[in-house]
Order: sequence, then C-alpha cells, then structure tokens
Amino acid sequence: MKPLPFKLLSLTLWTMFFLTSIAGQSPRKPETYAGRQVINSIHVAKDFSPDGDLTKGVWRQAKPVIFDSSAKRGNRYPGSATRVGSLWTASHVYFSYACQFETLNYYEGETTEKERWELWNRDVVEVFINPQPERFQHYYEFEVSPNNQWIDLEIDLEKTPFNDAHWDSHFEHATRINKQSRVWTCEMRIPVSSMSVDQINAGTEWRVNFYRADGPGDDTKRRFMSWSPLPGHDLTFHQPASFGVIRFVKPGAQSQ
Repeated sequence: MKPLPFKLLSLTLWTMFFLTSIAGQSPRKPETYAGRQVINSIHVAKDFSPDGDLTKGVWRQAKPVIFDSSAKRGNRYPGSATRVGSLWTASHVYFSYACQFETLNYYEGETTEKERWELWNRDVVEVFINPQPERFQHYYEFEVSPNNQWIDLEIDLEKTPFNDAHWDSHFEHATRINKQSRVWTCEMRIPVSSMSVDQINAGTEWRVNFYRADGPGDDTKRRFMSWSPLPGHDLTFHQPASFGVIRFVKPGAQSQ
C-alpha cells in the first residue's frame, strides 16, 4: 500500500485525536508498574494441603518477605509485622502468612463454607495476583481472615462493578491462631488454572502485592499495610502500579 503524504498523515492523526477527545475517550496514559519489590517463589516437588501449620518442613525452603509499614509508608507497626512466603508446583501457587497481632477483629459465629462479602472490613490478609502483567487492569484478589473466612474476586478495573464476586477459584486455605505468641498464620493454595494459566514454569515472572488490614474500629483507626507501597494518593489497594514481582525459581537459582 502506498504511504500517505506527510501532511495528509498528520491531518489524519490529528482528526482521530480530536474525534476521540470529543467522545470523552481521550488517549489512555501509559500503564507502567512502579513496584520494585521482588519475592522468589520456590519450587517444591509435590502439592500439599493447607492446614495453617507453617512449621512444616516444606516451608523451610521459602524465602519470605516481611512488612510492617502502612500502605502509604507514613507509619510502621512493629506489633503487626507480617511475614509472607511462597512456593509453587506446576499446577498451584502457595502463600504463607505469619501475622503478629495485638488484638483480633473478625466476624464471629459465621460460616466459613461460603465466601464472606466485605471481609476486608475486619482483620484480613490479601494477595493480588496478575499472571498476565500486560493486562494491567486485570488481576485476581484472594483474602483470608484469622478465623478462616474467605473471599476471592476477579478484578477488571475497566468494568463496573470492577470486582466479580461470582468468580470462584476453588482456592484452599487454612488458619491457626496462637494467642500465647500473638501470631496468627494462614496458608493459601491457589490452582493456576483458575487464573487461565496452563502451568507455572521456572523463570516466569508475574505481578503481585501483599496486604493486611489489622485492628479494631473504623477505617480511621485500623492499620492498612502493604508489601509494595501504594504510589497514588488514594488508600485503596486497587492500584496495580504498586504491584511488585513474584519470580518462580527452582532451589539453587534464587538470585535477585
């Protein structure tokens, strides 16, 4: 095809820009990740069922990260330090949380058999995972409370509503509360097929962020913490630019 003359090409591009703008759909800004944090998820030979016990030998292989800072990095909460580790097989990704606490705040006397809407209004650990980093606005959310209530959501920030509560990953999870040491623990096992991934391969990198909500009272009193800091002005965790990197590695290949 014969190329358009420069003047005609310029006019055409300007016209397209103008028509897009008057339609209220201005050209989208570049979508880039600001998160620089990295966690290595370590390969294990066999899948295992979560039971909330992080003293199992399999977790000795993990290389955990620790965070105790507010999501906006304004404050630190050493009494709520959170330790997160990750393991993987070809079919599943695992996460462990060890959460120091001063008090516990969760929905008491409710079932854990079905997901709990607005679980984030009480104590909870969360992971947001994007196995397709090129789809910047699309990712998955998993939450578990100290008493093992849960919710999982497919997120698409280009839709209204952006959180699909009907999506079901069939992820497994278990928790334990040690009131003497003031630590509650959580294990998650997420089938990657639920996120439209055939299998995990060594060397693969996804985008991820870890969060924790902790403490009694309303949102002005509770502690909202994240592993990778939120770059925007809003407190909402739904800022994919904040996501760090999860790197799937084999033992012995854990350099960062």
